[in-house]
Amino acid sequence: MIARLNIIKRYIYNYGIKDLFPGYFALVMATGIVSIAAHLLGFFTIANSLFVLNNFFYFFLLICLLLRLYYCLPEFKEDLFDHLKGPGFFTVIAGTNILGSQYYLFTDHIVISTSLWGLGTLLWLVISYTFFTAITVKEVPPNLEKGISGAWLIAIVATQSVAILGTYLASTTGPLEELLLFLMTCIFLAGCMLYILVITLIFYRFSFFKLSPEDLSPPYWINMGAVAITTLAGSTLLLYSEGSPFLISVEPFLKGFTLFFWSIGTWWIPLLLILGYWRHVVHDVPFPWQSGGYDPSYWGMVFPLGMYTACTWRLAEALDLHFLFTVPRVFIYIAIASWIAIFMGLVRMIFRDLSSTDVHTVFSES
Repeated sequence: MIARLNIIKRYIYNYGIKDLFPGYFALVMATGIVSIAAHLLGFFTIANSLFVLNNFFYFFLLICLLLRLYYCLPEFKEDLFDHLKGPGFFTVIAGTNILGSQYYLFTDHIVISTSLWGLGTLLWLVISYTFFTAITVKEVPPNLEKGISGAWLIAIVATQSVAILGTYLASTTGPLEELLLFLMTCIFLAGCMLYILVITLIFYRFSFFKLSPEDLSPPYWINMGAVAITTLAGSTLLLYSEGSPFLISVEPFLKGFTLFFWSIGTWWIPLLLILGYWRHVVHDVPFPWQSGGYDPSYWGMVFPLGMYTACTWRLAEALDLHFLFTVPRVFIYIAIASWIAIFMGLVRMIFRDLSSTDVHTVFSES
């Protein structure tokens, strides 16, 4: 038994689980939403293939996370209580609920969807209040320049992911449907307010502090991704409002508020593209598919592109705006191409790491 534990510990230390990037579940988020977007637009082979892959990604990363929690608790807590690394844990919540949404949309396994939503909701409560409490009572917090990034907006993504999957599942709860739709609307609105609070700080960071190419990391694309998923949450509530007296009563407000957030997300896209050009072309920061260019945070760039595709399609359905369908029909190709490009970088990194690691050495000592 001791020999096996030693082998596990050596594996953890040799293969990076000890220092696992907290936001790696963005891989699940990105793969899941590109899959859902492809499903909505009729690319069923791509959607189902990514769904299969996403199951593997999710459970592999979940095992790694649990191993890190059990064997590397001090490092785990240090990351969770950190202003820059801590928000990465919200990707676990969003990844769980997005996979649950895939199960709801692609299969008849309501039990699996419900279980993932229950797990995602529990994680949302635990991680949200743990992280925000920890940074509030921290004795020596960093200044705004060093303490905030686009990763903070993953808290909004996690919140809205709970609202979306909960709205899907409301129709399966019988007499509790109206109560659940009310609660999901409240969570949706809480996520809206949280975005307004956080994006104000991020915009201030952009405008009044020096921003180096290295500082402009891919999670800043969540500036757009957070409002995109907020749009998806609002559109989903509107599409499910037909049988709900409560949602019908607030429908005009939901329509205006949802369009408001979609407009903000659309505004962000050109600015983020310009800043990406400044980072990668002007300052020659490697692209993720180039040698040494891959970083797991790049999945935080793929996710917003897939989410913008899906949310625009759902918004067009909810508001009956047929001309708006043109946007996702173009963006789906951008989202899929981005996923392929980042995945190529991941594969390249895996082969590079395997070639530089002596696998036999890891298991030779007990």
